[in-house]
Amino acid sequence: MKQTVYLVRHAEPNYNNHNDEDRELTPKGLQDCQLLLDYFNSITIDSIYSSPFKRAIQTITELAEEKKLLIQITENFKERKIDNIWIDDFNDFAKRQWQDFSYQLASGESLQQVQDRTIQELQKILDKKEKTLLISSHGTAISTIINYYDKQFSFDNFQDIKKLMPFVATLIFKDGKIEDISITNLFTKQAEYLKRS
Repeated sequence: MKQTVYLVRHAEPNYNNHNDEDRELTPKGLQDCQLLLDYFNSITIDSIYSSPFKRAIQTITELAEEKKLLIQITENFKERKIDNIWIDDFNDFAKRQWQDFSYQLASGESLQQVQDRTIQELQKILDKKEKTLLISSHGTAISTIINYYDKQFSFDNFQDIKKLMPFVATLIFKDGKIEDISITNLFTKQAEYLKRS
């Protein structure tokens, strides 16, 4: 059985809002959600899941309405918690986490913890045997999923896609095993990352 999982990274958020859970999309971000409507126009989707964070839900609200599907809120697809304080030097922090998947700040999560919860949730969803799934999530959370299936996906790849909001990562499974992984830049319609088994 072939299954396709579309991992949607949210559109541009308002970084002036330091509340991670409640950070909304900017006017540009809301406008860029149209790219998803165009991309999925002729694609049938069986189920839609989302991180509980506002920006992830906002990104796919119009799409879910168009497809007449309920957005199923799933805690395990939320973004990685950095700490209880705002981090100014995000790049150095992110690089250190990618170099050591167990590295975390006092009140934050390691990439290993994020990967464990996202993969566990994804597997539960795949076990439902639906053919086409869409999950709205976040750059780091999605990157840990890709890294689980392709260990070559590294900090450099994360840097390459970091500014893409939104993007679509497509994972194709056959009989539960990964076959293809690709990341599409919705602004250029080009593949930013591609791996075939």
